[in-house]
Formats: sequence, structure tokens, C-alpha cells
Amino acid sequence: MINIGLVGCAHIHTPGFVKNINNRGQQLRISKAWDPTPARAERWGRESGATVVSDVNEIFADKEIAGVIICSETNRHQELVLAAAKAKKHIFAEKPLGMGSKDSYAMAKAVEKAGVIFSTGYFMRGNPNILFIKEHVEKGTFGQITRVRGSNCHGGALGDWFKAKPDNVAEDWRWMADPAVAGVGAFGDLGTHMLDIMLWLMGEVESATAVISPGTKRYQNGDSFCDECGEGLIKFKNGVIGTLAAGWDDVANPVSFLISGTEAHAAIINNKLYFKCDKLNSTGEAPYEGLTGVPAGLDSWLNAICGDTSAKVVSVREAAYRPAVMEAMYEGFKKNKWVAPKTMK
Repeated sequence: MINIGLVGCAHIHTPGFVKNINNRGQQLRISKAWDPTPARAERWGRESGATVVSDVNEIFADKEIAGVIICSETNRHQELVLAAAKAKKHIFAEKPLGMGSKDSYAMAKAVEKAGVIFSTGYFMRGNPNILFIKEHVEKGTFGQITRVRGSNCHGGALGDWFKAKPDNVAEDWRWMADPAVAGVGAFGDLGTHMLDIMLWLMGEVESATAVISPGTKRYQNGDSFCDECGEGLIKFKNGVIGTLAAGWDDVANPVSFLISGTEAHAAIINNKLYFKCDKLNSTGEAPYEGLTGVPAGLDSWLNAICGDTSAKVVSVREAAYRPAVMEAMYEGFKKNKWVAPKTMK
């Protein structure tokens, strides 16, 4: 039995993560849970069968706990990740890793120094369609790639997912619509998933910018509204043009990914892959069948800490670079200019 500490229960993925671990039977368990809001800690401690602690340091000091899952608000990540790294705990930290480049890179340095197993919630890396595309990017099947486009949108704002729930604090996700706490709004929250895929495929960014909108203006924070949708524009260092769409104001998201090259083209439409490549006798008229995925996100980290050396985790350096690129897009929007992402030194 491997013991895990649940450090923060604020993220909207907390229920799914608790269920995931509960379903693993005797292999893993959440032994202790903490959140600064007692009602959250009690709820998810009860759901997981964990002992609820009022001091998070009890988790970091517990020698029986091998790793921690950090599902706190984003503005708490740095303090918690640094403490976990110091205690030599394996770390799964929800995305985005940090509020921006500064805290993300500080966490990355600490985690690399600690030498622990790290990952974050980029579960799209296990998608069979994405894996097929990555394989053929690496093989050079696409020829010269000219552009790539990702879209990750849903109707979360339209469904009031982030409405304050004073009568149910344990499932109150309102903080996710406050960039002062979450680091970003809808564009950054959902966009980071597809941004990860684009960076995973195309590499580093020369510069980026965006147009970001408050959309339906459901979430006011002081004198401003949380962004609910946006479109980013990216110049990759390899010359590829990238566009990124993300938001909470969409009733559908049929075309989630496109990649175009001089020798091939691929599109993911309604979760089905269409691939045109004359050299491989693929017309692109019918969806590809028989593709298989791999565990990703939390699943790959859990497998890794259980000793699976084939598990594919996201490196902390990768996780830190995503907020840096997203930071550049938000800054580009505010200043109406192209911005180069800050790099880790």
C-alpha cells in the first residue's frame, strides 16, 4: 500500500482524483487530507477515507506518505510545492503549475533539486489521436509543418460551473474565475491543456500574443471581469504558426486540433482523427480506426510512483514553461504587442 497526501481540495478535479484513487483498491490510498477551508477538508477526507489534518506540515513530515497531490488554489502552489520538494515527496500539482513564469520556475528548480517524481494534469497527452499525430510529426510525415491550431472550449460559464456556493463550500469553484487566485481566467485555464500539446509537438516559442474577452461577463472581481474566452497567436522557433482557442462560453467544440504540412494534414473532429497523406495512401475522407492511448495526467503519475518505469509523466520544466507562454499571451493582449516568453535560468 502506497500512502498519498491530499494537499488542498479546492480544484474542480478533486472529486475525480479521489474517485480514481479509491478505485485502485489496495494499491494506493489517500491517508491524510488537508485544506485551509475545514469544510472542504472534511468532505474530501470523508470521501477518500483519509485522516483530516489541520496543519499541512503533518503531511510533509509523515514518513509513511510517499507523494502528495496538490489540488489547492493556484496562488498556494508555490508554498506547497516547495514544502513538498523539501520533504522529498513525489508531487502531482494541478495545472497550471504557477501564476506565471516567476513562481513556476522557482518550483521547477526546487523539484529538480529534490529529484522526486513530478507530473501535472495534462491528460491530453494520452489521447490516441494526439499520440498518432506526435508519432508522425517525429517521423517527418507532415513534411514542412506550416501551421498548427488547438481549440479547447466548453460551456462552463454558460452552465454557471463557477458560481459561488456558500451553502456547499466543498464544491465551490468560484476562485477559478478570479485571476488573482487562479492566475488566469478561462483562456488560461482551458487553453493550457491544448497549449501543452502544441508545445509538446512544436517545441519552444519565439513570441506570442492574444485577444482575450470577458465574454458573457458572469464573473466580476472588483472593478474587472474574469476572461471567459480568447484566441492566441504563437510564433514557434521552428517557424510554425500556431493559433489557440479556449473558453467557457462555447456550446460545442467540434474541431479540437489541426496540423498542416507540405506532405500531410490531420484534424481531430468530434474526437475522431482525419488524416490525409498521399505517401501513406490516406485520403482523409474517413476517420482513422484502431488507435490506442496511454495513461496520462494523474494516472501516469500514480503508475510512476507505484514503480512503473514506462509511465510517461510531464517534467516539471515542461510544466513551468506553459505558464510562461500563457503569461506572454496575456501580456501581449494587455499591451497589444508580441511578447517573448520568459525562460528558466
